[in-house]
Amino acid sequence: MGDLYVALLHHPVYDKNGAVVTTAVTNMDVHDLARLARTYDVRAVYVATPVPTLRRLVERIIRHWETGPGAAYNHTRKEALALARLAHDLDTVLADVEREAGVLPRLVATTAREGVRRLPFEALRDRLATDPRPDVLLLGTGWGLTEDVLGRADDVLEPVRGTSGWNHLSVRSAASIILDRLRGDR
Repeated sequence: MGDLYVALLHHPVYDKNGAVVTTAVTNMDVHDLARLARTYDVRAVYVATPVPTLRRLVERIIRHWETGPGAAYNHTRKEALALARLAHDLDTVLADVEREAGVLPRLVATTAREGVRRLPFEALRDRLATDPRPDVLLLGTGWGLTEDVLGRADDVLEPVRGTSGWNHLSVRSAASIILDRLRGDR
């Protein structure tokens, strides 16, 4: 089975007006994505931000739960946060995974926007079960990954769709649904 990595990208992403921005890191995203990674056997979850202050925040959150007071307070949180990694940008994530896996990973982007070529969940689930090459599932913050980032991806996963026609889930909610579809017990 190929390893699955998750990367939460904070730049470059769109804001609600379509401008390319850098979004803030939230404590909940770091915690919840690490817990998802532990639950669904994800190799690591990267939080990628180029902002030095936000990078220090992520480092502090991880340190608190790995070696600080949080490590003794909540062992299961420590176990989950051990999967969290900090990265400067997408290139740093890809280089780190390649260094660890010994091969350049495939990049699978996510977006709520419709498009012509979208990889079905089942196809990625099958590939993860049979292909040893690692995949990086790329999640965007704000109003989603830029077209430049989507263009770098080997695949763009089909969007998560509800029944109401309204589609603006939090990244944590979307990640939960996606990981359950890819790695959940069937």
